[in-house]
Amino acid sequence: MVNYNGTLVSQDDAKLTIANRGYKYGDALFETLKVVNGKIFFWEDHYFRLMSSMRILRMDIPMAFTMEFLEAEILKTIEANDLLTSAARVRVNVDRGEGGKYFPSKEANVAFNITAEAHHDPFYTIDETASCLVDLYKDYYVAPGLLSGLKSNNKAIQVIGSIYAQENDFDNCFVLNTNKSIIEALNGNLFLVKGDKIKTPPLEDGCLKGVMRKQVLEILSKDVNVIVEEASISPFELQKADELFITNVIQGIVPVTKYRKKTYSSDFAQKVLNKLNAKLRLLS
Repeated sequence: MVNYNGTLVSQDDAKLTIANRGYKYGDALFETLKVVNGKIFFWEDHYFRLMSSMRILRMDIPMAFTMEFLEAEILKTIEANDLLTSAARVRVNVDRGEGGKYFPSKEANVAFNITAEAHHDPFYTIDETASCLVDLYKDYYVAPGLLSGLKSNNKAIQVIGSIYAQENDFDNCFVLNTNKSIIEALNGNLFLVKGDKIKTPPLEDGCLKGVMRKQVLEILSKDVNVIVEEASISPFELQKADELFITNVIQGIVPVTKYRKKTYSSDFAQKVLNKLNAKLRLLS
């Protein structure tokens, strides 16, 4: 079942028209959520990121779009798909409706749809036997700036970068901006560990304003044994690092195991993950 503007319809009946602005121009935003036993992980952070992104895109935010309203619609969708007592992956999509060319017509009204699917793991884990072989994706670059960090429906680099990774037997790739700084992985933010120093690219470099990125930064800020820096990362720094790990809301923390000839440990990533799960248990 799909939630289309508050109405539950079957997946076969949930169709957007060819006039939809999200389809025609990528004039849309989305949030990917992890929901476990009816609890939306980090819902407040997701909600405020969505509202901030809608304002940046100059969308007229409906008065009904309160945090409580959208939460209720998400849980309604979860329940309709029999996922209220298990783990689920949810996508909330917001578009500007229909009408106009590049300039939206007065008839273009914000609409939303919500989809949900089962997810295998209620908490975050690191599979010590799994590999995460990465490379640089250098066919195209991202312009630095906050606009590049929006969770919009225009994910061309992520799509063709994923195809490149699959064709070359990589599990992931790092994306670079036009300054040739690494900004993120194809599906999450990047953290670099070197001794007691932790680095992650700043938002100004063009990386996604990741919800899990924020959680990890909050956890690290309470650790007096490490120095955390939001600073540009050069490709030359990768092979000097002790650890690299990727963060996103669905997987949590994914340690990179190999980049070119360098292999990495995951000891620090595991410690951060343990603190993350402890935080979630307190919130549950």
